[in-house]
Amino acid sequence: MNVKKIIQAIKKNKTFLISTHVGPDPDALCSEMALALYLKALGKKVIIVNEERSPERFHFLPGVKQMKAYSKSMKVSYDAAIVVDCGDFKRIGKVAGLIDQNKPLINIDHHVTNNRFGHFNLVDVKSSSTAEVLFELIKASGVALTKSMALHLYAGIMTDTGSFRYENTTARTHRIVSELRQFNFSAYELYRDIYERIPLNDIKHFTKVISSFERLFSGKVVRVVLKKNIVSRFSQEFDLRDTIFKFLRTIKGIEVIVIFTEIGSSKTRINFRSSGKVDVAKLAHRFSGGGHQRASGCTLDKNVEKSKQIIMKEMKGLV
Repeated sequence: MNVKKIIQAIKKNKTFLISTHVGPDPDALCSEMALALYLKALGKKVIIVNEERSPERFHFLPGVKQMKAYSKSMKVSYDAAIVVDCGDFKRIGKVAGLIDQNKPLINIDHHVTNNRFGHFNLVDVKSSSTAEVLFELIKASGVALTKSMALHLYAGIMTDTGSFRYENTTARTHRIVSELRQFNFSAYELYRDIYERIPLNDIKHFTKVISSFERLFSGKVVRVVLKKNIVSRFSQEFDLRDTIFKFLRTIKGIEVIVIFTEIGSSKTRINFRSSGKVDVAKLAHRFSGGGHQRASGCTLDKNVEKSKQIIMKEMKGLV
């Protein structure tokens, strides 16, 4: 989709509903905020609605606390909807009930599994993050970047590139970041606020959880199961799954890490990380999930034990 067509679609409408996938990460939340700031700079009205309230650990980001959580009684009047950082329309969860299919739907994303569900699609799978895609959109529109826009775009890019360590970090990524860093915000403080403000009790609980992983398929796969009673011990300031992935990926010989999180008695969230040999995006896509080749996820309407059986069976021919 030509960027100009997206810009034209935005100019034609006055009020926008913005949303993203369930369980949003910083790239999703910061892309929503950067987009909202851009639209407001154009004189547009904006409402951001996600399925759930934003996690407390991200409330330090300007504007994030003002995002609305979906409720059954909610009624939203808008001219066009924009979904960011989401490869499949279903992944916005209950917010889908607010979307009028007769109104323009704009899809802005970078995931390789994106199925182009919008009336207008701006999907660049070569971009490191949705924040990177939005940077290009804002620049192409001629709207001047502000400090707040730059901070959110930087945070989205930084987190989706693993602090510029993953292979999705390109020369273009560094050029964009260089321009964003011209604004007077502290990259050091931003990094610390995201990654280095862990409550002591969370660390204590984490040391117990991290020792309970299983190694399968000749040690190539690591599996972690998080029951509801375990997850409930942690504060919202702590990103349990992300921390597990960061710790376990350092183990020599590991090709895939799988985390099963119990959502309910018949619902399980599955998150994958790969060293690169296994395309976990394709694996997640088999179960209506999606993401990146090395990082993806899906949800099964099964209990944890049944979900483990299903996913492990699918993985047999992959590792």
